[in-house]
Amino acid sequence: MNILDDLKLQYKLGGVAHRLIYWNVACFLISLIFFYGFQTGSFSYPSWVALSTNPADFIFKPWTFLTYAFFHEGFWHLAFNMMVLNFASQLFLTFFTQKQFLGLYVLSAVFAGIVFVASYYFMNISTAIVGASAAIMAILVAVTTYQPLMQVRLLLIGNVKLWHITAVILILDLMQFRTENMGGHISHLAGAFFGFVYIKALQNGSDISVVITRIIDLFANSFRKSPSTPFKKVHKNYSKPVEKRASRIVTKDKVQQQIDEILDKISQSGYDSLTKEEKDFLFKSGK
Repeated sequence: MNILDDLKLQYKLGGVAHRLIYWNVACFLISLIFFYGFQTGSFSYPSWVALSTNPADFIFKPWTFLTYAFFHEGFWHLAFNMMVLNFASQLFLTFFTQKQFLGLYVLSAVFAGIVFVASYYFMNISTAIVGASAAIMAILVAVTTYQPLMQVRLLLIGNVKLWHITAVILILDLMQFRTENMGGHISHLAGAFFGFVYIKALQNGSDISVVITRIIDLFANSFRKSPSTPFKKVHKNYSKPVEKRASRIVTKDKVQQQIDEILDKISQSGYDSLTKEEKDFLFKSGK
């Protein structure tokens, strides 16, 4: 029970990156229950979860351009992706906001999915893809484009420049481009390209991630209650007495101050020293 409470606390206090890791792990656990074949030893994802190159699937199930980025083919596939996501997110969030992180993650996943589907459609190959690698590559390449010379300390290696790490990962993708997982590597490179374009656009004053922020804000505002109207009546009833009371107090203070001045003059120089206006004022105020 303590472990569960700790996980809940970390989820609440953690940022968007930690929550994405939780969502990926949760989706993997769900896939073990519903999509894993213990006899075959592999996953069999339905067309409403994985992104398929079959037009009949992705046209009528457009949400798969995003859902595919939350499921994985195996434990090590998940573990490596989450390790790189944790690493890249810490660097990215050093310079950018949580909203920019989420926006880039979602948009890069969709962009990489479109490139994957288009590539295989023109090659006349029918297949499907799952995995968060493309979105993670976008995060890593984005922060590398922004700060390529950042020093990163790696276990057993020491300090290396960030662009060295990113270059090694990209080279490995290119070396495996003609393997069985060609579609995965196409999406990786597409995600990397999107991360590069995102930073260049941001440096030119255009933040592409605001598209996702506005969509989220639109849904969030639709569930908020509009302020109730009775507050207007309270404001009106409260403001009028205050204004009147304030004006009377000010008037009274001015009259009293003038009377006090006249009385001081009488005490010092006598009643005959008063002017006609002062005598008339004192006479009227005494009524």
